[in-house]
Amino acid sequence: MKHHSERQAFGVEEIVHELKHFLPAQAPLKDFVHHNTLHAFQHLPFFQALKQAHSQFGYKGFLSLDTYRQLYREGKIKGEILQQVLKEHFGILANHWLVKLMDESVQSHEDAKVGRFRSHWRNDYHFNLDKITHPFLFRLLSAYLDQGISIWSFPVEAKGFLNAIRLIQQESFSSILKTERAKGLLAKSDLGLEELLEILVGKPEAYGWYLFDQQFAHPGWSGMVSVLESQPGSLLDSKMITLEDLIKVECLLEIDALDQKFGESWSPLGVRFHYDTKELFETSLFEELDLVLQCWQEAFEWSYYDEVLAGISAVNQPEAKPQVPSFQALFCIDDRECSTRRHLEFIDPQCATYGTPGFFNVEFFFQPEFGKFHTKSCPAPVTPKYLIKEKADHKKLAKDAHFHQNSHSLVRGWLSAQTLGFWSALKLVGNVLRPSSSALEVSSFKHMDPKGTLTIEYQGLEEDGLQVGFKIEEMADRVEGLLRSIGLLEKFSPLVYLIGHGASSINNTHYAGYDCGACCGRPGSVNARVAAHMGNHPEVRKVLESRGIVIPETTQFLGGLHDTTKDEIEFYDVEVLSPENLRLHQENQYKFSETLDINSLERSRRFDTLKKNRPLSGLHEAVKKRAFSLFEPRPEYNHATNALCIVSRKSTIKGLFFDRRAFLNSYDYRKDTQGKALAKILGAAAPVCGGINLEYYFSRMDPDKLGAGTKLPHNVMGLIGVANGADGDLRTGLPYQMVEIHDPIRLMMIVEQHPELVLEVLQSNPATYEWVKNHWVNFVVIDPVSREFLRFKDEGFVPYSPKAKTEHLDHLQDKLLSTKENLPVYVIDSL
Repeated sequence: MKHHSERQAFGVEEIVHELKHFLPAQAPLKDFVHHNTLHAFQHLPFFQALKQAHSQFGYKGFLSLDTYRQLYREGKIKGEILQQVLKEHFGILANHWLVKLMDESVQSHEDAKVGRFRSHWRNDYHFNLDKITHPFLFRLLSAYLDQGISIWSFPVEAKGFLNAIRLIQQESFSSILKTERAKGLLAKSDLGLEELLEILVGKPEAYGWYLFDQQFAHPGWSGMVSVLESQPGSLLDSKMITLEDLIKVECLLEIDALDQKFGESWSPLGVRFHYDTKELFETSLFEELDLVLQCWQEAFEWSYYDEVLAGISAVNQPEAKPQVPSFQALFCIDDRECSTRRHLEFIDPQCATYGTPGFFNVEFFFQPEFGKFHTKSCPAPVTPKYLIKEKADHKKLAKDAHFHQNSHSLVRGWLSAQTLGFWSALKLVGNVLRPSSSALEVSSFKHMDPKGTLTIEYQGLEEDGLQVGFKIEEMADRVEGLLRSIGLLEKFSPLVYLIGHGASSINNTHYAGYDCGACCGRPGSVNARVAAHMGNHPEVRKVLESRGIVIPETTQFLGGLHDTTKDEIEFYDVEVLSPENLRLHQENQYKFSETLDINSLERSRRFDTLKKNRPLSGLHEAVKKRAFSLFEPRPEYNHATNALCIVSRKSTIKGLFFDRRAFLNSYDYRKDTQGKALAKILGAAAPVCGGINLEYYFSRMDPDKLGAGTKLPHNVMGLIGVANGADGDLRTGLPYQMVEIHDPIRLMMIVEQHPELVLEVLQSNPATYEWVKNHWVNFVVIDPVSREFLRFKDEGFVPYSPKAKTEHLDHLQDKLLSTKENLPVYVIDSL
């Protein structure tokens, strides 16, 4: 069924395989990592993909026509940019189409294909099959996959979901299935899916359409099962389950319900109503409304892109600094560090900051002290061969009597309710009035014990097929790769900081989405500490010197973690610093502290419930409390408003205010003449930053189908996902509170390098090139010789001249609290 439209017949196995491709690919909550929501359509050009997704599934990829027109009236879509877009598409007919965009009522009457077939159960058989089967099916799945919410485990141990249901049916006093035909089918050890579909559908050509209708009636649960089938390690308490087993169980429940209602004499759905699966995948043709919305969306995006490029062209390229910076700090490329770096550089103009993926080029599994399992601490697609273990004999875990397992037993549970229950009510009121840290809090600083030791160096041990620690050559490879990727090969400061990031919250089921995506949705503290140890190792430095990277003996690397919710930084292994570097570090801590105070001020303008008329330190304290406030659904806005990924030297964007909307990856084209470092950067940045951007884009465009809706009614199901209420489907995508301030525009990647080399690098990696060629990200090159902007179009680069004028600000804080809306790009002189 590859690329869908050319195939004429679909077997059941092929249909199930294709279902897996289209279903949501969201992992369990503990491994939540952003990705392209419409990954199944990524082989298509972006706007064709939106059309196809809307035609097949009813997904929305645009704002409403009225919303675009309102954005135009507000000046967020600029007239000259809109005219430019229309001329590119329609030439001399641009004015004719401008009238359509501005004034005419343009409508589409197209309904989604998926869902039509099975709707006949309700409309023609007058039987709501989903209402009968779904609540019970979801409870079975939640109980079977449960990771610790339930005190009692699933009643039988079996090899697979279907076998478990079969054993329960055989060994229970009551019966899951009520009718004889359904019971007999379940009892068959060789039960095939075709046999069930023959009863329900009748016509083989309609099997595929029926299964798509059935599984996309609950895409959350089906998608989760598909992920767990391909990635069984996603569950700490592993459970065997396949999508085919889920489909068989659901078909049995449907047959059972229909037999109870009609006996065994009802007609299969496909006998009465003709549907052919191949029609489901036919290419959808553009309508007038599609072209109108496409033009509005492109004008919306380029109205901002044009501002950005105008700002870059307004930067006066500073002369190269011959001296060694006061210190160097490597942060994650995360857009939340965009403002942190800017403030730090203004507080200490002599320092130098860099952006790099927050796993710092060290990939491993991490097992904390007292931890039964190890978790990945590197990008999700990477499979590490290394294990880092924590040793911390003195470490004590915070405990709360309310969560002791004895509180769930009959007698002790009743006693707990009568005693601790009263105290719980008082604590709840106290936390609402005066939020404070507790055992409930998910804190980035608790991910690792800063006083513990890590098994970083290989001592000949292996565990679970993983090498415990790294060998010297392996350490040197990773440090070299890190330094070469950002162009830091000389003029090392006495202190080089590696600052990972994480987040804290007490009321956030999607907490992993707030941590470092490059660390697989976990804080980057362990990676920062491991990479710093490697950089300080004398034997590693000898190897690096032989490779042309000479790090002075006086230079020391120091790991740290920035909590982006509280705006706090914790540093690790400070005791290894020399007396002189310790003195410098103590001075630098004041600079970091001032940076975080100002950063919390910049963030606070988005928070409606925060009083702004207070001293800077008081405002910072108020921001911190959002991390452990039970009633706060927005501890921070995470990646909301992200729109840019800039791969360049810092001097290229020096002094620009991007309003925390840019992923910043440091890169020096002068030190990468063959494009090897750029290939690695783009290979990671496109799927990671692009995936973050698109998940925000689609969750904002379609919060009901592609987003998770409001988080207020969410219930945690089995510690793997969230659902509305107790019997609902799992919600995929992002909650509305994470995307409500997000402007849904695609990511623009800006790369400073010779355009010929960039094109060569892109085309050498088909997976990366697909993102750019099909315009899932927009792409612009800065020619380092002419300083000209070149926009990717028609598989090549064409010149682009920005039209906007960039405002120059003397003091940024004069603008910060003026509005909570997105601010324009500014050139700023001071904070």
